[in-house]
Amino acid sequence: MLSIETFNWILIAMALMGVVVFVALYFVEAGYGYLFNPKFGFPLSNKVGWVLMEAPAFLVMAWWCTKSTPDQTVQLVLAALYLLHYFQRSFIFPLLMRGRSKMPVGIALMGLVFNSINAFLIGCWLFELAPAGFYADWFTDLRFWAGLLIFLLGMGINMQADHIVRNLRKPGDTRHYIPRGGMFRYVSSANYFGELVEWTGFAIATWSWTGALFVWWTFANLAPRSASLYKRYEREFGEEFTRLGRKRILPFIY
Repeated sequence: MLSIETFNWILIAMALMGVVVFVALYFVEAGYGYLFNPKFGFPLSNKVGWVLMEAPAFLVMAWWCTKSTPDQTVQLVLAALYLLHYFQRSFIFPLLMRGRSKMPVGIALMGLVFNSINAFLIGCWLFELAPAGFYADWFTDLRFWAGLLIFLLGMGINMQADHIVRNLRKPGDTRHYIPRGGMFRYVSSANYFGELVEWTGFAIATWSWTGALFVWWTFANLAPRSASLYKRYEREFGEEFTRLGRKRILPFIY
């Protein structure tokens, strides 16, 4: 479908685009959730926005799985990790949402495009371009098991953080609260930290530049957003928040 040369140039272009996005998001907040901003388009229900944004990644990777060959068991297992994450984010996470938060359609569409491209590139590597024998004996390789454990740890952190945030309010309450517990002891955006850990594990398990690219894009998107959220917490809660001594997204670092 793609030559390895073309594929590599796409990865380089995507990595450079990630630099632009990383810098830009420190000046332009992605206006959804706590930072909702209508300038990104008319508002959708948060549940609809999340499904629209995340489900394409699941569907594209599922399509790649239908292209697998009998000798690609390892690739199917690696793809299953990706599908596990996006099944939870696309179809379970939105159902658990509370409140009436909105997502601008522009944010949902940008997420849709990026997630579709990312799923296509990862699937293309796993099922088309990985050299013959690259994943031979992979189930006995330390990189697979280390990556798997890190992936599951990150997913657990992410889901726990989402659970904490989801239960900050009682029904009918519209106030904002400081999340506490779990990795929120160390960072103000524990859910983003969990997702970063998760995709780092996936990159190790796949041992691929596509996986590494996704880690970079995850950081490029979420690090600036975590900084914006940190500032919002500072403005809204003042010393009550700052005295907690939390970092933004990386414990003890940033």
